[in-house]
Amino acid sequence: MIKIKNISKIYQTGLVETIALSHVSFEIKKGEYVAIMGPSGSGKSTLMHILGILDTPTSGEYFLDGQKVSQLTEDEAAEVRNHKIGFIFQAFNLLPRTTALNNVILPMRYAGISKEERVERAKKYLKMVGLDDRLEHTSNQLSGGQQQRVAIARALVMNPAILLADEPTGNIASVQAEEIMKIFQDLNTQGHTIIMITHEADIAHYAKRIIHLKDGKIVVDKLNGKQRKT
Repeated sequence: MIKIKNISKIYQTGLVETIALSHVSFEIKKGEYVAIMGPSGSGKSTLMHILGILDTPTSGEYFLDGQKVSQLTEDEAAEVRNHKIGFIFQAFNLLPRTTALNNVILPMRYAGISKEERVERAKKYLKMVGLDDRLEHTSNQLSGGQQQRVAIARALVMNPAILLADEPTGNIASVQAEEIMKIFQDLNTQGHTIIMITHEADIAHYAKRIIHLKDGKIVVDKLNGKQRKT
């Protein structure tokens, strides 16, 4: 599903070069549950933005479903983001005075989906994450864990091939974090491909595979506790 080949990302500020990623290569197959972890400055957020087609690498190649991402037009890239990738952010990115139902409906408004189907899908996924009794609560009436569940439901409504989660437990309590990780495990069991960015080892270990970055390079790639070649 995903093939990253020799990806590097260099930021230039005046005469100063900052290497965020250096010759990173890996593949992720459909149905995998992968955690990408590392300390601050390791390059994991940069990698997330490249995987989500929110940024472009300085060099190297990214293939998504066999398609070379660098060859996509802006409109084609937007189409891939809207339909193939579901984003879950640490900050939730919900509209604060909008109901849970309407927050989940939002991505479908731009996809030509009928009002009836939008409502039906939103209710389906809010029920899946255990919030069918909070449909009319606004975001600022929900706890952090509940807001993250709304964000997960919103990420699922377009039936994306990939769920890309950036520090999904960073703004919630540990008990709520466990609940979110249980949802991720259930989604992966159902066949969803999940890529999770985190700096927390205990959260990363919910995944079936861990890629550990340090100084922009892969230093560990483990599947079921076994070292993988990178």
